[in-house]
Amino acid sequence: AAKRKSGLNEAVHTGSGRIDGHLAMLALLEFAFLGGSMGSVMGEKIARLTRMAIEERVPLVTVSSTGGARMQEGIFSLMQMAKTSAMLARLHEEGLLHIAIQAHPTTGGVTASFASLGDIIIAEPGALIGFAGPRVIQQTIKQDLPGGFQRAEFMLSHGMVDMVVRRKDLKRTVSRVLAFFADEGRDRAEDALDQARRQGL
Repeated sequence: AAKRKSGLNEAVHTGSGRIDGHLAMLALLEFAFLGGSMGSVMGEKIARLTRMAIEERVPLVTVSSTGGARMQEGIFSLMQMAKTSAMLARLHEEGLLHIAIQAHPTTGGVTASFASLGDIIIAEPGALIGFAGPRVIQQTIKQDLPGGFQRAEFMLSHGMVDMVVRRKDLKRTVSRVLAFFADEGRDRAEDALDQARRQGL
């Protein structure tokens, strides 16, 4: 039914591409397919994509719009949180960049895993970002929540995201981030090479 309604095979598109000439691995979640939920297939695709980013020595860009883990798959969906987080830890150990973009909504197990593990986290204006939704939290703690709670701007003011960027400006922003880190990487490599030459290595 999800395939028929959405015209999609799964809730994530993965592949590689260039953003203003900067090569990157890309994962784009589709809310239209079962609320962009993460099941075994999505977890495996993101893990493999991250492995490819490591092998090819290129950045990873993820774009999330999701209700979280796919509860229809039970414990197998929750295992994907650990799987994707472990692969992103390897990416980090290799010194490679992960840009995580959080669209509306980004919630549940995806927020508790790869969507919050970016070196740079970008949110769209007004996006709902969190693990449990505000209604659930309010009913649990029996207290009123602050205005704008769990919205992108609230998350920015509390240090949970690095910037809030309108969709029409995302390409330019991501391109500038990729260029900055690519230049820094080249500078570091040149400095290391110069130092090695001075030491006669």
